[in-house]
Amino acid sequence: MKAVFKTLLPVLAGAAMLISAASGASAQNLKDQIVGTWTLVSTQVTKNGKTSDIFGPHPLGQFMFDSSGHFSTITLNPAIPKFASNNRATGTPAENKAVVQGSISTFGTYAINPDGSVTFHYIGATFPNWNGIDQKRTIVISGDQMKYTNPGASVGGTAVLVLTRAR
Repeated sequence: MKAVFKTLLPVLAGAAMLISAASGASAQNLKDQIVGTWTLVSTQVTKNGKTSDIFGPHPLGQFMFDSSGHFSTITLNPAIPKFASNNRATGTPAENKAVVQGSISTFGTYAINPDGSVTFHYIGATFPNWNGIDQKRTIVISGDQMKYTNPGASVGGTAVLVLTRAR
């Protein structure tokens, strides 16, 4: 039994190092790939078993990540009605509600974790409950497409966003 263990120990250690290196390489790859400007393609939230396009079928948005770890995002439903007064400070309750429910913007810093996930530190958000907090996201980049998964969407449920690299 000792001989088997002595033989397997180096193999297991080598496998652990390969897994660790692959994970670190994946995180480094994401760190390089994420930098730039991304354009929103779709936003879907799954909540209580139902999936919906919370910002409409053709959302507008842009996510920007710089190489020093700063980010900003804006997501909105292009069907938000214009304010009748043409003054955002004098919107009606219905107009203000449409803006709040049809948009979200955030900014802050981000860090790529060794497991390839991303931790966002929100300095500011139009959803003030996120101001000053950290949240983890899963981001997978394949070529010029990003899949961004938020397990704790601001409306509840899980949000999956698809973005493409801006040209």
